Amino acid sequence: MISSIRLHKSDAFFLGKEIWKVSLYFNNSFEGLKEAFEKSAIAPARVCIVGDTNTVPLYAESVKSVLDEVFDTVDIFSFEAGEEHKNLQSIEKLYEFLIGHHYDRKDCLLALGGGVVGDMTGFAAATYLRGIACVQVPTTLLSQVDSSIGGKTGVDYLGYKNMIGAFHMPEFVYTNPMTLKTLPDEEFDSGMGEVLKSALLADSSFFEWILENMDGINEKEDDVILEMVRRTAGIKEEIVIRDPKEKGERALLNLGHTIGHALEKYKNFTMTHGKCVGLGCIAAALISHERGYIEADELYEIRDVCVMFGLPMYVDDIDEQEILRITKSDKKMAAGRIRFILIKEIGKAFIADDVSDDEILKGIRFINGDML
Repeated sequence: MISSIRLHKSDAFFLGKEIWKVSLYFNNSFEGLKEAFEKSAIAPARVCIVGDTNTVPLYAESVKSVLDEVFDTVDIFSFEAGEEHKNLQSIEKLYEFLIGHHYDRKDCLLALGGGVVGDMTGFAAATYLRGIACVQVPTTLLSQVDSSIGGKTGVDYLGYKNMIGAFHMPEFVYTNPMTLKTLPDEEFDSGMGEVLKSALLADSSFFEWILENMDGINEKEDDVILEMVRRTAGIKEEIVIRDPKEKGERALLNLGHTIGHALEKYKNFTMTHGKCVGLGCIAAALISHERGYIEADELYEIRDVCVMFGLPMYVDDIDEQEILRITKSDKKMAAGRIRFILIKEIGKAFIADDVSDDEILKGIRFINGDML
């Protein structure tokens, strides 16, 4: 079994005139965090481990024991777990903690958790004292393959996902795939929504690899999971390097997200993000098929693969017109039109600015369980 892998000695993310060098580490324990910090460009006196009520009891002391060997002060701060707490009120509590413990611009926040923790910690780091260092230590499949990479941070506002946020690159991302051993099946399945999305938009050979390794993935075999996480993270990393601020190509990573985000809001976040993204990918595949880009058998293969990994093929009790209305408030709108991501072929997505309301409604109807 491979115990430790480091990807890319130094990858440059260009933001305006600034350059961030972000390293991705993969290690099946937290012990490598000490070396990762030593190799980084920062030397904080204080590190605040930020987690939630799920991750802090599981991992915070293990991480702290490693960091205590390196830093003068290591604190632990915990949010209430759940998307419903991803808001400015939670961020204010973290600000108060940092102020009360005298954190300054040379100090660092370490995000220990899933996508919600990573987004909120990154946003706090971007805005506290106009910006302090942040390290991402993702503990869920979804955050390991997607949200921890690329510097997007934010909070939800008035029920709209990530409506307030900033780009703030982490100093490095440190992934310990062994944390997936404690991940509930529903959360693992949710992460598979982002894994499948990545394969669909950029790598047909990876899509085939996923099919061939279905049993190993579902059984969470160490080597298979490590390879899957590395390959998925690599897809996002390559796209972000070329387009860090989503001026063009990075929008491809939103495959499945326009309808997916609308479903999340409509369901008041009672459905996981990855499951909504999976449904959004199925709807996008239907529109792509209707336009003649993919064959019927490819459409149904995409739908069936989602089911193989615990993702739904349809959702009950939805109002199609309301879902459509919510998509109009999506932050991916451009000049009043939705930037919809379609599939030209498996492994190749593209941005479509001309998807009509009727096409979107057809996609929604395809995943509407009430229509069956």
